Amino acid sequence: MTTLDLNADMGEGFGAWRIGGDIDDRIMAGISSANIATGFHAGDPTIMSHSLQQAAKHGVAVGAHPGFRDLVGFGRRHIHAAADELVNDVIYQLGALRELAAREGLGLHHLKLHGALFMHAARDEGFATALCRALMTIDANLPIYCLAGSVIDRVAEAEGIQRVHEFYADRDYDDQGSIVFVRQVQRLDPETVAEKVLLAAREGVVETASGKRVPVSFQSVCLHSDSPGALEMLDAIRRRLADASIELKAP
Repeated sequence: MTTLDLNADMGEGFGAWRIGGDIDDRIMAGISSANIATGFHAGDPTIMSHSLQQAAKHGVAVGAHPGFRDLVGFGRRHIHAAADELVNDVIYQLGALRELAAREGLGLHHLKLHGALFMHAARDEGFATALCRALMTIDANLPIYCLAGSVIDRVAEAEGIQRVHEFYADRDYDDQGSIVFVRQVQRLDPETVAEKVLLAAREGVVETASGKRVPVSFQSVCLHSDSPGALEMLDAIRRRLADASIELKAP
């Protein structure tokens, strides 16, 4: 790889509550694309606006980051709902961020689902199909960030939607090459995380939780702003990629 996108989930506070104080503003200066929470799992109009302003300041591409309607569970609990209801929720959140972004002179660069909704789309063909067909009507040129080989990846390809495949710096992988979904993330060693990213970028493999190496395909690396030590991990990843002459650039 000579170029690589580095994205982070941003704006995941609500009202007076913020994750890590000013951590989002500090992370925004070091990434190439941002997934901005759109109000259902976290975020509110004022936080969304602030995140967009920071992205504009640093030249960061912005995407909508809609999740389940689950503020209490931070969108990490599965909600059983009809596909059409979930698609309407996604479109509602996408529209909210699009209008706030337009006020800042920004267009939306991508869509990335959050948490349990992301995992639902990765496995449920009915929801993935309904969502992709709706997106083709709304904006056929809006890429979806997703896991390579997942259900939504295959459905989006069939519908003619561009996909950006992700690698998760601060999440474990299982032996099937899928991320291990957790609700509480433990603090990780920044250098270990950076080495994991560099190995994936250079050799296209990741070491799983069981110690095996499995292939991964991606154009973007994701780091979660709410992970403990996120800024230290970001700095270590950027340093390792720079040493390897890999440029950070949004797809």
